[in-house]
Amino acid sequence: MDKENIEQLLAIMSKLRDEKSGCPWDKEQTFESVVPYTLEETYEVVDAINNQDWDNLKEELGDLLFQVIFYSQIAKEKELFEFSDVVAGINQKLTRRHPHVFSDQVFVSEEEISANWELEKAKERQEKQQSDTANPSVLDTVPVALPALSRAKKLQSRCAKFGFDWDTFEPVADKVKEELDEVIEEVIQENPDQDKIEEELGDLLFSVVNMARHLGKDPEQALAKANHKFTRRFKAVETKVTQKGLVLQECSLEELDLEWESVKLDERN
Repeated sequence: MDKENIEQLLAIMSKLRDEKSGCPWDKEQTFESVVPYTLEETYEVVDAINNQDWDNLKEELGDLLFQVIFYSQIAKEKELFEFSDVVAGINQKLTRRHPHVFSDQVFVSEEEISANWELEKAKERQEKQQSDTANPSVLDTVPVALPALSRAKKLQSRCAKFGFDWDTFEPVADKVKEELDEVIEEVIQENPDQDKIEEELGDLLFSVVNMARHLGKDPEQALAKANHKFTRRFKAVETKVTQKGLVLQECSLEELDLEWESVKLDERN
């Protein structure tokens, strides 16, 4: 990597935040205000990868890197840390977590490598928990700001490392059925409790995430692909409706459902 490019990027960021000559928008940003843009850029990176749009991926990775530079500049101004500290920190972490690469430690299998990785992460969490709270939990370092599906998976995975998990798939599937039944039971009440319905739906989603985890699938990615498939099929329905000279809003559910099944049939053929 060309060091001059990074130095130029840092200089650009500093100039954008300059009190006298900087950009008004950039100058008024805070850690908190930049977060939505970071999330947006992250998802745009994911979209570029999913679409295998490599030219766009290069651009989106640049935008994501700029988010790191932005946070680092704000931190520097507050005398918290700066970009070089961020780089030094990740360098130390990666070196520490890969002793089989950066030292003479030898592991005989991928399982041993994975076990050492988790051991190092556990040590890091323990040190952080001891400094952050008087009553540490193994769940303290699971970010609250994660998308709910991703956080559910991380919470479950973290607990599984301490033995709080099913060993087979059958009880996982049974739990999904149980939670679905509880949702239905609440919904069909004469005077359903809306808060209770929401709670039961949450339990159902949590159990589905657990099922995905046991199947080795990422629930966020699975749902993203389902969203993509639904979008593709509904756009095809819109096309079929238009080709027939009809207006989408005036079609009945039965008509739209017929077109939906037609689209599914076209995909199979």
